[in-house]
Amino acid sequence: MAKTPPKNLQAIRGTQDIFGAEAEAFAFVVDTFERVRKLYRFRRVEMPVFEKTEVFSRAIGETTDVVSKEMYSFEDRGGDSLTLRPEFTAGIARAFLSNGWQQHAPLKVATHGPLFRYERPQKGRYRQFHQIDAEIIGAAEPQADVELLAMADQLLKEVGIEGVTLHLNTLGDGDSREAWRAALVEHFRAVKDELSEDSQERLEKNPLRILDSKDRRDRRFVADAPKIDQFLSDEARAFFEAVTSGLDAAGVKWTRAESLVRGLDYYRHTAFEFIPDEGSEAAGKLGSQSTILGGGRYDGLMESLGGAPTPAVGWAAGIERLAMLVDEGKALWSDDWTVAVIPIGDDAENEAQQIVAALRNESISCEYAFKGNMKKRMQKASAAGARYALLLGEDEIANGIVTVRDMKSGEQAPMKREWIPQGVFDLLFENDSAKHFGETVRPLVERLKSR
Repeated sequence: MAKTPPKNLQAIRGTQDIFGAEAEAFAFVVDTFERVRKLYRFRRVEMPVFEKTEVFSRAIGETTDVVSKEMYSFEDRGGDSLTLRPEFTAGIARAFLSNGWQQHAPLKVATHGPLFRYERPQKGRYRQFHQIDAEIIGAAEPQADVELLAMADQLLKEVGIEGVTLHLNTLGDGDSREAWRAALVEHFRAVKDELSEDSQERLEKNPLRILDSKDRRDRRFVADAPKIDQFLSDEARAFFEAVTSGLDAAGVKWTRAESLVRGLDYYRHTAFEFIPDEGSEAAGKLGSQSTILGGGRYDGLMESLGGAPTPAVGWAAGIERLAMLVDEGKALWSDDWTVAVIPIGDDAENEAQQIVAALRNESISCEYAFKGNMKKRMQKASAAGARYALLLGEDEIANGIVTVRDMKSGEQAPMKREWIPQGVFDLLFENDSAKHFGETVRPLVERLKSR
């Protein structure tokens, strides 16, 4: 029995060691994201894990909980204040300005990796967590929003997450937002003493965040608060209509969410979140942490960092949270497209290595059972989820064949070595394999085709 490790070897609270099915689901999300971002022609970027603290304090806002309570900041040996990144957008914006990426605008970039926030760990949320992120910088057109949202919608579908709807709102342009903000301050100021302590503090600094409050004391005053639609300029209204009509054309299901906001002043126009439908399997797995992907248009961010006005829109999603929703069978590497190669006796080891190399060179997932007796190697092949086992012993080597065993039925038949890997590929994907195997394996092939 394994010993319990000493306390000083335990993982730090809010971090995790990911292994087994969870690690495969995590990798499946990342692999799917990489494939989808290539379909949409988003360039891959890699960002530093830490930046100067002011990059995040100026971008995220001094009054936000992230900056005031959650950032991991430290002073390095040179006396500079540095911060482990709590999100991607600020660092990408900094890189856009400092590296002269304006020449590539409109720039479509995507990345993924670890982020850090000091907050109370809970289901699907950690102090070191991971996100996928996509941004379009330098495009003021509503079609950029549509493209980004269509990409997010396709990603969730290809990951296999069902029962999710895009919740969409507009924050208007700068003038619309300012007029709405003033009306909200007036509305909530009249009931200030009845608001929660957090909302009383936000009233003058960040009144839009009151709309997103979950406190019961605030919710009763949110329902009849002024709506953004009352203050939209013609241009802002046209922008939102272009986004919604584009989403309809792209087949993206959405619903209007008038209380969905972004508190920081540099956000403009589109704000959005993908949220599991009530009663869906995804909602049941996530509990109160319902949002699985969110973002918005942040046209004022570059100015807050000292750059020229630059339109931009982006989204991010937690990999851990998405991985919780992945069907285990879909993510596991041990599936019906895996074969196991099992050498019998020392003389078969090198021959088996040649077969393994030939299979993997043709992108066939292959488990090489290199340890234990015959029984243990077969058990390992079964545990790996192998669809077929290729047995190689003295008789097979002498006759230039391998023995192919169906791991589900136990049936087996010979295959000529010269037919590998094509014969194995045909079996796995149920092509016309009779030409490779002859009459002895035809019943096996016919049974596969009739499944």
